[in-house]
Amino acid sequence: MELKARVAAAALALSAIASPALAADTATAVLKDPEGKDVGAVTLRAVPTGVLLDTKLSGFPPGDHAFHIHGTGKCEPPSFKSAGGHFNPEEDEHGLENSAGPHGGDMPNIHVPESGELHIEVLNQMVSLGGLLGGEGTAIVVHQKGDDYKSNPAGDAGPRIACGVIAE
Repeated sequence: MELKARVAAAALALSAIASPALAADTATAVLKDPEGKDVGAVTLRAVPTGVLLDTKLSGFPPGDHAFHIHGTGKCEPPSFKSAGGHFNPEEDEHGLENSAGPHGGDMPNIHVPESGELHIEVLNQMVSLGGLLGGEGTAIVVHQKGDDYKSNPAGDAGPRIACGVIAE
């Protein structure tokens, strides 16, 4: 029993060192289209291996869409350029298929069915919730087209069609 208690205490101490203290272990982003209409929400939850993004979309254009984390917590319509470039604290290149990438903002494309509704969970192992909430904040951005997973700076994904600031 004493050994188990020591191992548990050491694991707890290690987790406190490895990740910054957070007021909460969840955050949210309400996704809006360029006209300001709510088109979805993302609940972000800290997990031991990164951040789990529980994403629900409604009334969304069907098809493949790039799904990224951007480096500034602003979503000014209609272009959402205020969200800046992709979240990239390590200054890696863009793309899940790029040998010099990926970076923290890269995630797999989402595939919205004809109904325009989608519920999907995505695990991003390259980020922490504390990192996403720090500094200027961050945002979730959905692009018009799918990401090609290799072109810099944004995977040739087209205009930004939805944006939501990540907040506690």
